[in-house]
Amino acid sequence: QVQLVESGGGLVQAGGSLRLSCACAASGSAFRLLRMGWYRQAPGKQRELVASITSGYSTDYTDSVKGRFTISRDNAKRTVYLQMNSLKPEDTAVYYCKSRLGTSEVWGQGTLVTVSS
Repeated sequence: QVQLVESGGGLVQAGGSLRLSCACAASGSAFRLLRMGWYRQAPGKQRELVASITSGYSTDYTDSVKGRFTISRDNAKRTVYLQMNSLKPEDTAVYYCKSRLGTSEVWGQGTLVTVSS
């Protein structure tokens, strides 16, 4: 059973940085097989994929965050990170972590990121 808990959200000024963490309550051997992703949902908008990382450490980013955000994983700590730099007001959203293995998906509860102008 996979459980995900996000942390690290908060209020930051435009141009600032935050690092989100997603801790996974799963065995280490299971965690390393998971494809992990960070999603976000802004008020009145659909949830969108921000970044993803595979079990082989391949990464992908939505165009709006390329060069500013970095996704990484630490299999020993069973944690995925999203380093967010040069934040913009349009990055304001609830950020969710999601794991996927085959057809099985698990979502975290989300963490709020607010970027003030």
